[in-house]
Amino acid sequence: MVKRGRIVAFFLIVLLLGSLIGTTTNNILKNIKLGLDLQGGFEVLYEVSPIEEGQKIDKKVLASTAKALDKRVNVLGVSEPNIQVEGENRIRVQLAGVTDQDKAREMLSTEANLSFRDVNDVKLMDGTDLAENGAKQTFDENGKPSVSIKLKSASTFRDVTQKIVNMGQPNNLLVIWLDFEEGKDSFRAEAGKENPSYLSAPAVSQVFNQDTVSIVGNFTVEEASTLADLLNAGSLPVKLTEVYSTSVGAQFGEKALDKTILAGIIGISVIFLFMIVYYRFPGLIATVTLSIYIYLVLLIFDWMNGVLTLPGIAALILGVGMAVDANILTYERIKEEIKVGRTVKSAFHAGSKNAFVSIFDANITTLLAAGVLFAYGNSSVKGFATMLIISILVSFLTAVYGSRLLLGLWVDSNLFNKKPGWFGVKKSEIHDIAENFDAHDLKTKFDKFDFVKVRKKFYVFSALLMAGGIIAVSVFGLNLGIDFSKGTRIEIHSNDSLTKAEIKSELSKLNIETDDIVISGGNKEIGVARLKEVLTKEEIAKLKVDFNKEFGSDPTVSTVSPTVGKELAKNALIALVIASIGIVIYVAIRFEMKMAIPAVVSLLHDAFLIVAVFSITRLEVDITFIAAVLTVVGYSINDTIVTFDRMRENMQKKKRLKTVEDIHDVINTALRQVMARSINTVLTVIIAILALLIFGSESIRNFSIALLVGTIAGVYSSIFLAAQLWGDWKTKELKEKGIIKTEKEKRKTSDEPQV
Repeated sequence: MVKRGRIVAFFLIVLLLGSLIGTTTNNILKNIKLGLDLQGGFEVLYEVSPIEEGQKIDKKVLASTAKALDKRVNVLGVSEPNIQVEGENRIRVQLAGVTDQDKAREMLSTEANLSFRDVNDVKLMDGTDLAENGAKQTFDENGKPSVSIKLKSASTFRDVTQKIVNMGQPNNLLVIWLDFEEGKDSFRAEAGKENPSYLSAPAVSQVFNQDTVSIVGNFTVEEASTLADLLNAGSLPVKLTEVYSTSVGAQFGEKALDKTILAGIIGISVIFLFMIVYYRFPGLIATVTLSIYIYLVLLIFDWMNGVLTLPGIAALILGVGMAVDANILTYERIKEEIKVGRTVKSAFHAGSKNAFVSIFDANITTLLAAGVLFAYGNSSVKGFATMLIISILVSFLTAVYGSRLLLGLWVDSNLFNKKPGWFGVKKSEIHDIAENFDAHDLKTKFDKFDFVKVRKKFYVFSALLMAGGIIAVSVFGLNLGIDFSKGTRIEIHSNDSLTKAEIKSELSKLNIETDDIVISGGNKEIGVARLKEVLTKEEIAKLKVDFNKEFGSDPTVSTVSPTVGKELAKNALIALVIASIGIVIYVAIRFEMKMAIPAVVSLLHDAFLIVAVFSITRLEVDITFIAAVLTVVGYSINDTIVTFDRMRENMQKKKRLKTVEDIHDVINTALRQVMARSINTVLTVIIAILALLIFGSESIRNFSIALLVGTIAGVYSSIFLAAQLWGDWKTKELKEKGIIKTEKEKRKTSDEPQV
């Protein structure tokens, strides 16, 4: 009897959730903050050092510096700046959406230490004598831009002008400086008045008893206004040195956002279509829960006030491909239970229960890799890791509990009791329940393939790949981006096709020389130039003006100091080591050490293959490359865990391994059973990656290639390496214990006289 109430409940739940998603998604998308790479903006990492001898850089000083920077940012009109203290002596500032990036850079880095000195450079008054918010842009009696400042005390200025007057001609000058540096700035020097720190030097012929002073220099209105804003924001208590910076043009960010969203729509649509075609009705349920999954991820990201970056969107799209894995695991298990003769209802409950352990273990190990990525990544990688962590957690909830709830309503309605075709199972594939078949006895499409028998061929193949990779890396090395070395990276997006000669010529006009120029894009409209030198903020400002005029948009300019480059490389290695150790410990606890070591060997094999491919192809290795490698590490172990889980089930069936054949049977049976799941899972992930690669932004092209290589390698290693290495190690262990006899022992036993 069909229980229609459950079907009605399903439609009510879907209608309620659909209405919620439809009415709130637009607001959520509007609320989510976009990163620099999606709306343009400026990011800089400052190293904080003492401004005077004996000053200590502690948490209190860093906090006050961050507060001072925040005041300056408010002047720029940036709605949601992100200012963070990092480590013991660094502050990172992210200004997404800032329109005048040159002004932002100047506003942040200028120390704004105003000082009034005599011609002998003796300080008479400084910024501490200014009244709060006492500076404003004005015009002098000749109509020239000036800055008027109000002092805390008129008597202070009276004493200062008295000292100047007493010095007598021609020394009665009050020299006004901004960020005066001892030994470098000197009004007596011949070029003193050309020093950028010099503001003006008015002559003082009488004593002034007043609390207002007008600074008249060779200002434009904008320069005078900026100076007034800086003085009102206050001077910085420390010296700031840029060690990393990146500026992204608004047009570039908009294009990247549009392209990546298009890639996501195409990739996710193809995944949905595949699930429905292959898994029939459960596939339709999967598309519903995956839609809910995408909504929840965005909702949580909004609640967290997270910043969505280009790699973050990639993580969301990739997350859909990985979220499908839990559905595929469950649906494959349900199909197995239907084939052994269970009713659809009992198959649903048994299959869901059997799949849970594999899903749980696989998600934990992937979560571990994402956590390490978050801990050791920089700002953009942290955004990717954050989205990946949210995706993993939400996909677990929606795929395990959401799919189970929605599909369970239909199954428990009894509508499908005699309709296995709705679950993708043919009636000819179903055994009679009286035959006492279980899932381990079922035939598969891969029964003719003996995975263990050909293992040595794959050992040799992998060894050749590793050897070739080692040779390639030794000979060619890696095409390291500035993230891991030092220098400047300039990315140009033009409306027309570009040539290397054209870019080189434009750089030469600015006295910048480089032969490291790469042209890419479908119409050769993207050019990337790399320099070993770190450009100054003045050089970057001039470059952006000239390139905007020549190519029609602001270039993306990134600079990295040698110190930061070395740190990023070191952190990348530490992250990989920690992830590997964590996975070994977890797999050893959940399974056994003889499974943990092969699992890590296979994932390191996958990671190195990515390195080798990038070495041979000369693709640039940047910080997102590390994100890709660690994501592959998590995905690779995910696939291996599923295989090991099936092997563990098969061993429990056998009770005890007594022969080499028993071990081989455990491996072959497990691999044949998970092969359909492995192929379908890797297919959905590859669909997501290919969508990013073909339709997504050029900025994450190398990231997508690394994911593609690693994903394919991950499936290969879990099938042909990890399981096989465990089998050889297990065989050796049982032989040493005398449980399995060697060939020599077998012959000796057979030669003994039989009684």
